[in-house]
This record gives sequence, C-alpha cells and structure tokens, in this order.
Amino acid sequence: MSKGRAEAAAGAPGILLKYLQEQNRPYSAQDVFGNLQREHGLGKAAVVKALEQLAQQGKIKEKVYGKQKIYFADQDQFDMVSDADLQGLDAKIVALTAKVQSLQQSCRHMEAELKELTSALTTPEMQKEIQELKKECTGYTERLKNIKAATNHVTPEEKEQVHRERQRYCKEWRKRKRMATELFDAILEGYPRSKKQFFEEVGIETDEDHKVTLPDP
Repeated sequence: MSKGRAEAAAGAPGILLKYLQEQNRPYSAQDVFGNLQREHGLGKAAVVKALEQLAQQGKIKEKVYGKQKIYFADQDQFDMVSDADLQGLDAKIVALTAKVQSLQQSCRHMEAELKELTSALTTPEMQKEIQELKKECTGYTERLKNIKAATNHVTPEEKEQVHRERQRYCKEWRKRKRMATELFDAILEGYPRSKKQFFEEVGIETDEDHKVTLPDP
C-alpha cells in the first residue's frame, strides 16, 4: 500500500463518521465508497473496515438486510425535533423546492438563449457574408445593366403577335388534320386493305410518323 493510501485508510473512520452524521441517512459500504473515493482517495477495503470498526465502537448503527449491510448515524445523538420544528422544516422544503423550480426554468431559458447565440453567425462571419452578398449584388446589377442596354429585346407587342400567329397556325393545323381524317375515313370504307397499307400505297405521312404532337389550344 502506498504512503498516501495508507494515510487515507488511517483517517477513514473519522471521515466516514463525519460524513454519516452530516448526511444522516442510511448508506451501504458501496454507496459510501462511491461518494467519497474521488474526494478522499479511499479504497473499498478501507471503507468497509472503517464502517465495521465504527459500528463495533457504537459510533454508528448497522442493519443487515439479506446479504447487505446498511450503516447510518446513531440517532440518539441528535436532539428531538418538535412538531413545530418539523412543520418549519416542511415549509422550508416547500420554499426551497419552489426556488429550485424557478432556477431550473431560468436555466432552461438561458440554455435556449445560449443555443440561439451559438448557432448565430459571429461578427467576422457576418462581415464576410455581407461582402459576398454585395459582390453577388454587383454581379446582378451589371447583368441587368447589360440586358437593358441590349437592342434585341422582344417588345410585349411583338410577343403578343407571335402568340396570336401560333394560335392561328395551330387552329389551321387542327382544322386540316380533321378534314384529312374525315376524307381518309370515307375512302377507307370501300378500301379492301388496312389503313396502314392505304397510307403506304398513297404515300401519306402522318404526324405520328414524325413524332409530332399537335399543341394544346
């Protein structure tokens, strides 16, 4: 055993007695070891030995539940608490509970604010983004300037004229296709072969042959 560990083991009874009296609640040896090992460097064997020693000396109480031993401070050393004192303690617990809830709510608000601030851009990042946006805006401005300066614009009147001509040609296309279809149907009524053979014999090419679709009206 190292010198530091030996010194910790020697002082373990005093440390554990003080701890159990301050906490005034039951603990197993594992609980005490887990709660105090980091702060005092106590080993599990030293904790078990010190607890058993304190129990034998009557300084703490020991209860056995199955295979587990529970240790707690001797309650005879504490003054009796009156009903009034208990009521005062209950009121204090209620007040402290309300304070804890208020602090927890405040912490949640601060955590939300911190999260929002963390996700926001820093001042250098904002400055960089502003410069990039200004550069992008300058490019769009220059492009718009070139478009306005161009001489090959299509005026609204010219656009409307093209649209009207398209409608007129499509209407004529639809009309002629209907007339041709009616004519072919009349001929095919007395034609001894199929429609496909008739088109091949006469040399007729359809829109479908050229994969052309009549535009919507």
